[in-house]
Amino acid sequence: MQVDALDRIIKNAIDVMESSKYQIFEICENVRSERNALNNELQQVIDETTKTIDMVDHIEMEYRRARIRLTEVSRDFKRFKEDDIRTAYEFATQMQTQLAMYREKELHLKARRDDLQKRIKNVDKQLERAEAVVSQVNVVLEYLSGDLNQVTRLLESAKNRQLLGLKIILAQEEERKRIAREIHDGLAQTMANVVLRTEIAERMLTKQAYTSVKEELVDLKGQVRGGIEEVRKIIFNLRPMALDDLGVIPALRKFVQDFEEKSRIRTQFEFTGKDARLPSGMEVAIYRLVQEAFSNVVKHAQASHVMLEVTYQKQMVKIVVTDNGVGFTLDNIDKKIEKGSHYGIIGMRERVELLEGRIEMQSAKGAGTKISMLIPIKLDSKEE
Repeated sequence: MQVDALDRIIKNAIDVMESSKYQIFEICENVRSERNALNNELQQVIDETTKTIDMVDHIEMEYRRARIRLTEVSRDFKRFKEDDIRTAYEFATQMQTQLAMYREKELHLKARRDDLQKRIKNVDKQLERAEAVVSQVNVVLEYLSGDLNQVTRLLESAKNRQLLGLKIILAQEEERKRIAREIHDGLAQTMANVVLRTEIAERMLTKQAYTSVKEELVDLKGQVRGGIEEVRKIIFNLRPMALDDLGVIPALRKFVQDFEEKSRIRTQFEFTGKDARLPSGMEVAIYRLVQEAFSNVVKHAQASHVMLEVTYQKQMVKIVVTDNGVGFTLDNIDKKIEKGSHYGIIGMRERVELLEGRIEMQSAKGAGTKISMLIPIKLDSKEE
């Protein structure tokens, strides 16, 4: 991307964000005005509610007295006249009506008060979110308004760092390929030929009485076959063919199976996400990270179970290796790393840093170890 084009894009983004910022300011002011109006209305409702409650209490007392008066005049017809009875009845009825009316008003005011309080809380939340957006917009504007050349340099530097890391890893793997090819074409073929020659000699000797020589040749054949098997293991460790042919996930499945058979440690592998081919250097890096983590389990953990979890996210690969071993104190391991005595973890950290990822370790004595690695996927870093 040309710097001028990037400059135009950033300027357009700044203009849009400046306009949006002022619109958000207007929204904030409108929300503040609405909140002030609601607070004033709430205060009025609270005052009126207080007065209404006092009035309800007063009318209730008057209504009780009116009922007592009505009972008295209704019992003694000799003492009170018909007008006294009618007056007491009308007064009691009036108090009852007023009491019902004010109670209804009290309920209405309380409901209005609760509704206003809820609306004020919602308005406060809206205002808080709007102010947070304004703050974020200001931060972005300050960043975008800075030196464009510096931004471009940062972008190019970040890209170059990962490209450099991938190139280093690819160079290492090319060397491993060369060694594997030489062993396969040279030493492995030679040893296979030795086995063939010893079988011929063995068949020839069976016709004669050279028993001791035959036993020696049989033993030699067994040793050579063992050597061939060992060479094949070396070739696989240098560069698994499944990694090139099928990808990192099938290669890891095969690695986990072989690890369990060789180490007698119960192993579990879980993959989440959609399996897809990654850039070759990244697949190699993931494989080597897992390989090193499992090697540390064998050397140090004294574990009976180890679990590998690989998750493909949209722009990230997450790798988690968990064991139930003896664990360690993080302070102690950091000191060993500083002294350069724990090469396995040093190598893992260097590989992760080359890919601009991050690695975290969780462990405690007797509680096992959990290593989590996050590696960003940058598909524009493919090899030519």
